[in-house]
Amino acid sequence: MDFLTDQDYLQDGYVVLDGLLTSQDCDELRQRMAEIVDQMDVPEHCRTTFTTYHDEQLKTQGNADYFITSGDKIRFFFEKGVFDDKGEFIVPKERSLNKVGHALHAYEPLYKKVTHSPKVQGIAKKLGLVHPVILQSMYIFKQPRIGGEVTPHQDATFLFTEPLDRVMGLWIALEDASVNNGCLWFIPGSHNSGISRRMVRTPKGTYPLTDFIGREKAYDEEKFVAAPVKKGGVVLIHGEVVHRSVENTSEDSRHVYAFHIMESHDTCWSPDNWLQPTEELPFPPLYSK
Repeated sequence: MDFLTDQDYLQDGYVVLDGLLTSQDCDELRQRMAEIVDQMDVPEHCRTTFTTYHDEQLKTQGNADYFITSGDKIRFFFEKGVFDDKGEFIVPKERSLNKVGHALHAYEPLYKKVTHSPKVQGIAKKLGLVHPVILQSMYIFKQPRIGGEVTPHQDATFLFTEPLDRVMGLWIALEDASVNNGCLWFIPGSHNSGISRRMVRTPKGTYPLTDFIGREKAYDEEKFVAAPVKKGGVVLIHGEVVHRSVENTSEDSRHVYAFHIMESHDTCWSPDNWLQPTEELPFPPLYSK
């Protein structure tokens, strides 16, 4: 695997490292996900369309108990336009999904093994993390031709801590991620300016179930830098760095396994975050198997 220096990550707010997984590792994760998707039986009322547009987030995610209670489960979230008005698939179901989340790291042995791997633990230790815990995990499909845009955002909007700089995403490419099929784009150094909005739970008994405090800033398109990744590579993503990905209009998918970790030492996880540890699944420590 590429050598990691603290400076790369701290300066830009992200870094691309080749060789976290072998090609065989990637293929095994993809095969297991194909089996999970083949076996899925999703109730019609749970066929929630996932999006990152601000107002639609409130409607589709916030109103959906299915989403807000998914932190300790494995659940399915779909692209736009994959169901007819009766809730039936109009595309093959394996091409319908936006992502599967949010507890693959806890319940799926192959994903758990990757999440706790010596290489991942080594990255955390290199960055000085003392007691990192795993917050969530997801498999992102970025489907050919219909893989939706992910608008500019900061992960700390959704995963808020005090102090702020305690969350890091690991975004593992299970296929080559290129400019053509929807790789990530970053504004280098943007992790030094705080966050502009937060997604929070609303008081019990009120709807929607989540709301936003603040609004996403308007960003200069010319400041975004592409971050293509080879199959098996990983992008480390600071919780406050601004990043996005465009629609996938190519004929190639862009499958990714991603998870977030938090330095829990001297850190306060906000009780207002949509994601909360549960009795069934407290946030598991990274430095264990």
